[in-house]
Amino acid sequence: MKTIFKSFKFRIYPNKEQEILMAKHFGACRFVFNHYLNKRKESYLEDKKSLNYYDNANDLTQFKKDESFNWLKEINSQSLQSSLRNLDTAYGKFFRKQTKFPRFKSKYDKQSFKIPQFVKIEKNELILPKFKGGIKINLHREINGEILFATISKSTTGKYYVSITCEVNHKPFDKTGSEVGIDTGIKDLAILSDGTTYENIKTLKKNLKKVKYNQRRLSKKVKGSSSRTKQKQKLALVHEKITNVRKDYLHKVSTEIIKNQDVICIEDLAVKNIMKNHKLAQAMSDVSLGSFYSMLEYKCEWNDKQFVKIERFFSII
Repeated sequence: MKTIFKSFKFRIYPNKEQEILMAKHFGACRFVFNHYLNKRKESYLEDKKSLNYYDNANDLTQFKKDESFNWLKEINSQSLQSSLRNLDTAYGKFFRKQTKFPRFKSKYDKQSFKIPQFVKIEKNELILPKFKGGIKINLHREINGEILFATISKSTTGKYYVSITCEVNHKPFDKTGSEVGIDTGIKDLAILSDGTTYENIKTLKKNLKKVKYNQRRLSKKVKGSSSRTKQKQKLALVHEKITNVRKDYLHKVSTEIIKNQDVICIEDLAVKNIMKNHKLAQAMSDVSLGSFYSMLEYKCEWNDKQFVKIERFFSII
């Protein structure tokens, strides 16, 4: 047995009062993130000074005392601090050249906020700080281990979810003594060196007509109208289904490979560079190799298997 951190995602069904408070949490966390992102940019441009998390957190304490921002006191203070942590993490990744410069958050994107402590599940209800009563939750699987924190999110289709991260005692898969090399691509998701082939199910391509139809209908709607909002949600539902089918398939394939192999060698493809090619971008997005690589890597770590990335210019000659 080994200790790992594992997340369990469930759909939740808040009542009207809880939905309002969630909307306030989404908005406040987004406001804090955007406010201090702007403050960091201004501080650097004007004084050449880089602010850190502690500078922002101390300022936020004083900021909440301003009568104009009394509404921030309705929000779980730890959720606001987590928003500052997210901003600090985004800056760190940018300076390590792992991602682009942080962008301002929009209310039209997926909304979320983190609750670092005091999360409980009692009688099929989710108990959260600041929320009166429990929130109905669809517990479709058992939660193992100690609950560490939770993230509440609202999808673009208007559905609410909670992702509960726990410290879990995990039993790794049995050793098989097998080693395998994997060739990934667009035509087939993965071809193993033992001859096993996993097809690319092409979820986007199969639903492309439906996507284009809904996009055309959306383009004809008047901006700001209720009909445009409804059509935008219909399009989001199509994309949500495509994403869920693809993710389910990738999880099944990656788990099967990890169960049967002890050492997994895979080519380190430059996915970002391939996405710049307009002829391959859609097909590459449809196969979602980045997610597939990520699943293989963390599942290998969970199960004491070896994951090896081979440089794309490596040669044995």
